[in-house]
Amino acid sequence: MKTIGGRLRAGLMIAAAFGGATVAAAQASAASAAPSEVAAATGEARPVSGWLDFCARTPGECALDVAEPSVIGLAPKTWRLISSVNRRVNATVRSLTDEAHWGVSDRWDVPADGFGDCEDYQLLKRWLLAEAGLPRRAMRMTVVVDEAGDGHAVLMICTDRGDLILDNKTDAILPWHRTGYAIVKRESQSSAAAWVSLGVAAAPSATAADLHEGVGARPSTW
Repeated sequence: MKTIGGRLRAGLMIAAAFGGATVAAAQASAASAAPSEVAAATGEARPVSGWLDFCARTPGECALDVAEPSVIGLAPKTWRLISSVNRRVNATVRSLTDEAHWGVSDRWDVPADGFGDCEDYQLLKRWLLAEAGLPRRAMRMTVVVDEAGDGHAVLMICTDRGDLILDNKTDAILPWHRTGYAIVKRESQSSAAAWVSLGVAAAPSATAADLHEGVGARPSTW
C-alpha cells in the first residue's frame, strides 16, 4: 500500500498545489494579518470518530511531537506559504460527499484522487504545510458549527498573531473569532489522541455525520 506521500506525489495534486502562488497570494504579507486572539481550551472533548479511523489507517499523520513549537511565527514568507496552499487546495480539490465518494457516512482522508469533503481539504492543507516545514503541532483540525447550523471541519493555525482559520468555503484566512462560526473543539497540542473543547459547551460530542459540509443538524450535546 502506498503511503499518503507516495500517492500524492504520484498524482497531479502536488503539482497543482505547489504550481505557483496566485498574484494575490504572492503579494500577501504578514502585515496583512492583524493580531488576533488565542482560542483557549476549556477542557477535554471526545475525538471525532472519523479522525480516530483516519489515525488508525495513517498513524504518521496523527503523531504528535511535543518538542515541536505549538505556535508558528507568522513571518512574510510563512504567510505567503499558508495563503498559497490554502488558495490552491481550495481551487484544486473537487467537493464530494463521503457517501458519494466512499459509500460511507463519514471518512477522513487526504484527497489523493482530487475529491473530498470539508475535512479532506483541511487534511491536505495540513499535509502540504507540514511537508513545507511547518510544525504539525501548530496546525490543528477543528470542528465548528457553520452559518447554517451544520457541523463543519476547518484547520486552525496557531500563530504569534493569534489563531487563524483555513476553510474550504473561502480563500480568506480569518481570525477564529471573525469566521462567524461557533468554534467547538480541536485536536489537543499535548496528546496525539486527545481533543479539547473550545468553549461552546462543557462536553461537546460531535457525531461523524455532523462533519459533512451542509449535512446534518447541530446536535443538542455540543
